[in-house]
Amino acid sequence: MVLFVSFPNRASLTLQPNWPQIFSGETITYRCEIDGVRDTQWTYEWEPTSSNTQSPTHSEYRIISATVSHSGDYRCKGRKDSYSSTDWSNAIRLNVSRKAILTLEPNWPQIFSGETVTFKCQMGRGGDTQWTYERRTSSSKTKSTKHSEYRIIAQWSHSGIYRCKGRRDSYSSTEWSYAIRLNISGEADDTDIPVGGSVTLTCSVNPSSSGWKYFWYRGKKTSEPLTTPDVVFLSTGQIRVSQGGLYWCRGGRGDPVYYTEYSDPITANKAVVTLQPNWSEIYRGEKITLRCEIKDGGDTEWTYEWKTTSSKKPSNQNEHSIRSATVSHSGEYRCKGRMKHDQQSSTDWSDPIKLTVLDSNNMNPPVSLKDVSPDRVQHFTSDSVSVNCEGNSAEWRVRRFKDSYWSHCSSWGTMTGSTCNIDSNQQSDAVYWCESGSGEFSNAVNITKLKTDIILLSPVHPVTEGDSISLSCRLRRQTFESNVFFYLNEKLIQNDTRRELNISAVSKSDEGFYKCQYSQQVSAQSWMSVNVSRPESSSSPVPLIVGLVCGIILIILLLLLYRYRPSKGENFFYCFYYSNTRI
Repeated sequence: MVLFVSFPNRASLTLQPNWPQIFSGETITYRCEIDGVRDTQWTYEWEPTSSNTQSPTHSEYRIISATVSHSGDYRCKGRKDSYSSTDWSNAIRLNVSRKAILTLEPNWPQIFSGETVTFKCQMGRGGDTQWTYERRTSSSKTKSTKHSEYRIIAQWSHSGIYRCKGRRDSYSSTEWSYAIRLNISGEADDTDIPVGGSVTLTCSVNPSSSGWKYFWYRGKKTSEPLTTPDVVFLSTGQIRVSQGGLYWCRGGRGDPVYYTEYSDPITANKAVVTLQPNWSEIYRGEKITLRCEIKDGGDTEWTYEWKTTSSKKPSNQNEHSIRSATVSHSGEYRCKGRMKHDQQSSTDWSDPIKLTVLDSNNMNPPVSLKDVSPDRVQHFTSDSVSVNCEGNSAEWRVRRFKDSYWSHCSSWGTMTGSTCNIDSNQQSDAVYWCESGSGEFSNAVNITKLKTDIILLSPVHPVTEGDSISLSCRLRRQTFESNVFFYLNEKLIQNDTRRELNISAVSKSDEGFYKCQYSQQVSAQSWMSVNVSRPESSSSPVPLIVGLVCGIILIILLLLLYRYRPSKGENFFYCFYYSNTRI
């Protein structure tokens, strides 16, 4: 007798696209193949170890819009009947990563030197604190920190492109966030201590003689002498310092050491001008306050000096309030402090802060990326896309930042006057901005060109609270025949026969990543930014008209008061109250 042993077939599992890292929103497909089997009378079993949808019985397992919850080990096997099945396939691990979100506060298109700004790196819907954050700028290498916020007092050298991402461990990290361009106005003065720079202090004994060593002190005379980690010793009696504060010196020689008296103090403090409210542009009629602050000033009493290109000169106080701003207040403001008990010792002049007061009839910024045509973030690769600059300049440059590299329009498009036409059939996801011939930068926008069959139509510029907007979905070739899905931060927010997502009055809660889905096709997601509207001075004539009408009523009431009952006076009191509180 001959015994035949039949070994079961083995299932083989593949993943498309076969990338080591899948990000939220991507579409992936698992395929289960059975070695040497051609007939189709097989059902398939799947074993996902993650929390996802119910397992299919087909040889393909497609995840249309991957989320973090889909992460896990997947394997499959085939079954012909109740007694015949293959072995389980090899396991393939799926890692789905989220895209980091970078925001800037305050979110103004132009930041001025001396303002405090905060970058915040967020991981989608939040709730997970076990992250290390990395930030990348155009002027420095990647830096890591355990904090999701990065706060700076803006200086001119901070200008550049910023991105962030989160890293959980050596194998799991988010995608780099969309880039934010930070523009800092104001240039350093030669007499200032530059960021990362220094000043030189000299100590000498009069009359001059040999054998002296010099000892330096910062803050109080009774403190320990400064050493190499604190300052740089250049030569006998000379040091270089980069930290603000009061400095003292004295000489010593002999054994035991004979010390001279302490020198008069000299200050290497830095003055800083701040503006409240902290807005880059002020409108006529608004109330603002400029303050002169002395860094590392200790308990020293100071007097203050101001220097400005404005026609309005501030008083010599540390605070300069403007009750009703006018165009004549526009200009650069600097300040410095002088010690009351030693008028010869003063700080350096602060970095300038530029104040621009706009007439309510002229709110246009000096340089702007005015239009993107078509006016949306996402485009098909075959689309003709152009960027238009606007402002007072005879020469324009359009730049973009992509994959950590800067480039000009001439590298990927055609520049004609103030317009850059981006080459067709080019796939890219980059940040674009305009630059005038004198070096002024505009606001920046994200533009994405995709080799796909579906895109989301969303605004390219930030929208303002209260505005009405409409987002829609577009297909390259076919037309819509069923419902269109809209998502905000991976959450389904609309699924019906409408082809548009309409928001009648945008609020900050509407800010986030949007995408659309039709049938098995999902668009890329785009970030919609919402600017918080600020109160502007009102020029409405309503209060004046109300006051005038109430005045007429008052005269009539006074003339005819004896003909009215006392209760009738209520109309007068209401009118008087309303006119006085509104004017």
